Amino acid sequence: MSQKNMFNDLLVTMDDAAKKLGLELSDYAPLRQPERELTVGIPVEMDDGTVKVFTGYRVQHSSSRGPCKGGVRYHHQVDLDYVKTLATEMTFKCAVANIPYGGAKGGIRVNPNDLSERELRNLTRRYTAMILPLIGPAKDIPAPDVGTGGEVMGWMMDTYSMFKGYAVHGVVTGKPIEIGGSLGRSGATGRGVVMVTEAMLEKLGTSVKGMKVAIQGFGKVGTMAAQLLHSKGSTITAVSDVSGGLYCESGLPVEELVAFVQAGNLLDDYQASGIQHISNHDVLVADVDILIPAALSNQITAEVAENMKASYIIEGANGPTTNEGNAILNQKGVKVIPDILSNAGGVIVSYFEWVQNTQSITWDEEEVIKHQAKVLLKAFDEVWEMHKQYDVSLREAAWMKALDRLVQAKHIRGVFP
Repeated sequence: MSQKNMFNDLLVTMDDAAKKLGLELSDYAPLRQPERELTVGIPVEMDDGTVKVFTGYRVQHSSSRGPCKGGVRYHHQVDLDYVKTLATEMTFKCAVANIPYGGAKGGIRVNPNDLSERELRNLTRRYTAMILPLIGPAKDIPAPDVGTGGEVMGWMMDTYSMFKGYAVHGVVTGKPIEIGGSLGRSGATGRGVVMVTEAMLEKLGTSVKGMKVAIQGFGKVGTMAAQLLHSKGSTITAVSDVSGGLYCESGLPVEELVAFVQAGNLLDDYQASGIQHISNHDVLVADVDILIPAALSNQITAEVAENMKASYIIEGANGPTTNEGNAILNQKGVKVIPDILSNAGGVIVSYFEWVQNTQSITWDEEEVIKHQAKVLLKAFDEVWEMHKQYDVSLREAAWMKALDRLVQAKHIRGVFP
């Protein structure tokens, strides 16, 4: 991930949306910086008896529309600027989906693969204890992100509960089902990516059937998107993970590849007749109809955008396109569904998990998916309407819709004192 000043790029996008809405700076000035930033030093006793200190962060961008919500990322390139950017994007993602949350994000600068399970658990528990004053079901609800998952969320939930003296299921989402997690959560983001892809193509008078698809990033989001699109008649011709990519013009064996990576293997280790090994860059510029960047940020640069052949881009990752890359895509007439809309399926179902926890109820998976589709497709329709009304890109329309909601909430609540 590039560590350029992502937050400044985000402010450019925000300012552009404000200008198109006719807003003054004072209308949205509070949204140009987070409400609260916390940096912590996390001491951990390693397995060899030494003590190592890791740097962690929790940023709360806005609570105007409700409790802050956002994942916790364990990655060796995490820094404050990056966490601040992702927290701001979460505010806009929740607003465009019209769920009653603000945005937050957390992270620790660490490669989780370098730690034993005991070290990772101790790191998570100490981090949770150090951000404890900020989090809670009515204040700030963490969730999984890159480098974390249900197991880490279980440790966070237990640590918070030990301090409180009773089980608090709603303090995090993305938990295992056995301790209050929601059915339908693990595949929610990838499922949402496919929902909005189908919605856009329907508006354009076509469908995913027969489309050639490339997917950069073959984790939870990428594998779910690949499986669903394949089942609907798309041909998945290129996929990649951190080790590299695979290409087959006639179509990759999707279910076989999903089983392969879910068994703990990397795509670079997969060998089969007729399948080429390619780079991540090759996946981005593959000759396909649909590209789904579902890895890390800043993947579609100006150089990549110039050479891309896809007609449609559905952003499964957070911030995969740079401002320079986005400008070129607009010039080329590429339809892009932006991350704050296309990968909002995850936070929508996280919201459902939180609702179930706070009300002590349980929904079945069918109900979760039905509600996800209702919320996400309504958001898509609202963005599409703004896209047509203002004659702007879908990215601009999504940011405009979210900013309008956020400004209204701030105006109604006023500025304290």
